[in-house]
Amino acid sequence: MPLNIVHDKDGLPRIILTEPTGSSAEVLLYGGQVVSWKNERREELLFMSSKSFWKPPKAIRGGIPVCFPQFGNLGLLEQHGFARNRFWSLDEDASPLPPANNQSTVDLILKSTEEDIKAWPRGFELRLRISISPGKLTLIPRVRNVDNKAFSFMFALRNYLSVSDISEVRVEGLETLDYFDYLMNKERFTEQADAITFDGEVLHIYSCAFNLNISLLAGNRSNSSSLCF
Repeated sequence: MPLNIVHDKDGLPRIILTEPTGSSAEVLLYGGQVVSWKNERREELLFMSSKSFWKPPKAIRGGIPVCFPQFGNLGLLEQHGFARNRFWSLDEDASPLPPANNQSTVDLILKSTEEDIKAWPRGFELRLRISISPGKLTLIPRVRNVDNKAFSFMFALRNYLSVSDISEVRVEGLETLDYFDYLMNKERFTEQADAITFDGEVLHIYSCAFNLNISLLAGNRSNSSSLCF
């Protein structure tokens, strides 16, 4: 399906993805960030803060920010790395799309610049494929090392999901994993619950969370994600 590229009131290029049942997604080239995902009933599934700054070099709070090459303050770079504060480009050399009906896709790429290498001396290409299909939003990241030596990095998609009542939310699929509780001085625990519920602020970082099916259930609406790294 063709891409629809518009410029919002702040002048930022915005890509509109739609599919025939009525769901849609909006992606900014600034940060490679998904800022809207609506289902076929036009309900917004992502949260955007009313206090967000929509002008570079500020990061945009809400949607799905891309954290690279650092997550949080777990390193020497700026909070969550610099990928969310850079302008991305349409990827003209993306890998072929598999056959799919009713799917709309955009491929983005971020390449290391001289400015980036001053802060983080590694040559990289970060690609992000964003696809929308009935009832599903898929983001597939890929990092390519174009340097002459190996390097380590952190990567995260920091989802801001819109829920009306936090007490009705539960997260499944994290049982038996170890996690660090950042509200308890980063003390380490093992998750015992089959389903995690919320009655206040929670800030956990789970370790070894690979190849899991993680489901977020909110009332009678279910948003399920398969995360494979």
